[in-house]
Amino acid sequence: MPDLTLLVVADPAAAYLAPLGQLKSMARMIVTNDRGEILRAAPEADVLLNGDFRGGELFQEAFRQGRRLRWAHSPAAGVEKVLSPEIAASEVPLTNGRGVFARPLGEWIVGAMLFFTYDMRKNLEDQRARRWKPAEHGELYGQTLAIIGYGSIGRAAEERARAFGMNILTIRRGERAKLREVLSQCDFAAVCAPLTRETRGMIGAAEIAAMKRTAVIINVGRGPVIDEKALIAALRENRIRGAALDVFETEPLPPDSPFFELENVLISPHSADLLPDLRERALQFFVENFHRFVKGEPLQNVVDKHAGY
Repeated sequence: MPDLTLLVVADPAAAYLAPLGQLKSMARMIVTNDRGEILRAAPEADVLLNGDFRGGELFQEAFRQGRRLRWAHSPAAGVEKVLSPEIAASEVPLTNGRGVFARPLGEWIVGAMLFFTYDMRKNLEDQRARRWKPAEHGELYGQTLAIIGYGSIGRAAEERARAFGMNILTIRRGERAKLREVLSQCDFAAVCAPLTRETRGMIGAAEIAAMKRTAVIINVGRGPVIDEKALIAALRENRIRGAALDVFETEPLPPDSPFFELENVLISPHSADLLPDLRERALQFFVENFHRFVKGEPLQNVVDKHAGY
């Protein structure tokens, strides 16, 4: 019997848990979403996995009861829903899925830029109206993309944008002072920042006002990073060209949200990285990290709990 105990907070019948089968010879595995079972198993767990990909209440409860925990993992890139005060204060390392979803998000950013540059909404409207009306459009070559939050998603966006001959500007952690200057120079602004105390509302009315009237803002990070009221006002008054949004302050987006009414907005229901095997990929990353843990090697994607990502 393996010496390690892995507690997985998830529905044991979930098919996407299949990659965890690779660990059967390495750990005693307990997979459950029953609160009673979780609390009974938590004190003996060496490793804790939040396998339900949703809120982290049961995960947090299990963590609080984990007397011998040596590592905890949340498969999503964002940790704002699981980073409780107890987890933040603990010396137990927390890892996440940062980078696992970067490639499709980078592609979605490029797709959003193409959507606006080639005015594909007009193409669809003309198609539905059976109207043949050629019109001029732009190209991505030579335009400038500002990447706000230069992590794995930002790097994926940069790699793909450079293939189109675009110019790249970046805002990294600690460079917020130059945010308005960078926004004033870009044709597209891709917001890829995680949600932390420092990034909440960082794109507000003043930042949006700094942008060109022809600029488009794209958000694949977290909704609250942008002040939605300020953004809606700017979009209604055509002070910027448009917005492509995959994330929102409130999700699901309420049916009465003004975003649904705006013709200069492209809405994605937080699904830009929703690949058919998304969860399997995330768990495969955990499996690979588990091998490192067993070998005593450094874990990948250790969260900076103070920074919040």
